[in-house]
Amino acid sequence: MDFAFDARTEELRGRLLAFMDEHVHPAEAVAEEQRAALADPWTAPPVVAELQAEARRRGLWNLFLPDRAYGAGLTNLQYAPLAEITGRSPQLAPTALNCAAPDTGNMELLAQFGTEEQRKRWLEPLLEGRIRSAFAMTEPEAASSDATNIATRIERDGDAYFITGRKWYISGAMNPACEIFVVMGKTDPDGADPRRQQSMVLVPRDTPGLEVRRAMRVYGYEDHYHGGHAEIVLDRVRVPVANLVGEEGGGFAIAQARLGPGRIHHCMRLIGMAERAIELMCRRALDRTAFGKPLAGQGVVQQWIADSRVAVEQLRLLVLKTAWLMDTVGNRGAHTEIQAIKIATPRTVVDILDKAVQLHGAAGVSQDFPLAELWAAARTLRLADGPDEVHQRSLARRELRRY
Repeated sequence: MDFAFDARTEELRGRLLAFMDEHVHPAEAVAEEQRAALADPWTAPPVVAELQAEARRRGLWNLFLPDRAYGAGLTNLQYAPLAEITGRSPQLAPTALNCAAPDTGNMELLAQFGTEEQRKRWLEPLLEGRIRSAFAMTEPEAASSDATNIATRIERDGDAYFITGRKWYISGAMNPACEIFVVMGKTDPDGADPRRQQSMVLVPRDTPGLEVRRAMRVYGYEDHYHGGHAEIVLDRVRVPVANLVGEEGGGFAIAQARLGPGRIHHCMRLIGMAERAIELMCRRALDRTAFGKPLAGQGVVQQWIADSRVAVEQLRLLVLKTAWLMDTVGNRGAHTEIQAIKIATPRTVVDILDKAVQLHGAAGVSQDFPLAELWAAARTLRLADGPDEVHQRSLARRELRRY
């Protein structure tokens, strides 16, 4: 990254780069060894707590939150290069800085829509990193890319809600530190406006009737570091009406407000993943010899590296433009660009990672390099936060309306 940001961002970048080199990257192998020795594979390895303590000591904590009352008070444009750096080690770095999904989105949701009591009970311990959380929207029996399809029911009875439904790929739910679920369901399933049928409620993990049934795999990976992706069942789960987030019928709007920043944060980190892939490609190309010369001398390898560099520079500029627009005209004003980066970034980064895997041969699909797991994560993001096709459909309609 050759251009300069404002002084505060540059200072934080320097601190974060040093933290990554001195602590995070050396901890990757340590975390793997510790995790393999744990009785519960979903518990965070001890080195994670050490990284978090060091991050807090260095002032690298809750960088994602623009609200100075809760976070660092950075704009999206200031946070973008920092999130990119954490993307170079996505299993450890975001958690070390308390900037990992789904907690980030849930903290933003509680800060923006939560009551004073909800913020005190759940937001404060999340900000401190003492607990984790989950966001329960996706369902196995509905096309959840369209939130109006959600089948989970939230029925009011006096001063309580009763929730019944089945969710899956609920990120973070396998982690024993996950103590609160933000559950999206329908309070008015027959309402005339399909976007006013949904509401969100807070469900503590230990609530009777809530069952974390199993861990779902992602391309064979269980994603232990981020608390997995669980299937959960809610069977007449009772919570007080005070656990409603916002207002009844406001769930769809809250979800959109939550997903906007989440999408750009994913894209920021994806660029860091691509940068690591390029670094690994270059090192491998210079170290390995095939057919009498280094891989770096092979024309096709040079083409892969060159194309990857061009693609990353293009993506970075588009993400930075989107971040700037979100800061200056809001999420609604940046809607087209948010969709554009959500379409372009995972797709392009998957292609770069695929080239890196190919260059590494058998090692590329092994556990000795991070490439296979990075590929699985990037490919999954073509589905998460809305599949490509949903964003393409919406973006195309917006373009057509101009004519």
